[in-house]
Amino acid sequence: MDFVSAIEKAVGRRARKNLLPLQPGDVPITYAEVDSLIADIDFAPTTPIKEGVLRFVDWYRKYYDQ
Repeated sequence: MDFVSAIEKAVGRRARKNLLPLQPGDVPITYAEVDSLIADIDFAPTTPIKEGVLRFVDWYRKYYDQ
């Protein structure tokens, strides 16, 4: 829901959410462990989700002249 909230804030509109019970294959919670990936490629992202979504929405609007 943090991701959805970031999109809502960036576009200035509330999402119409259709919240359903967990579906087969849904994962209720995850904990990504990316330490080995960071070690292998020597890169760790530093942009917070909210900032990244806002930047993407700004780029998208400019690119598509909206």
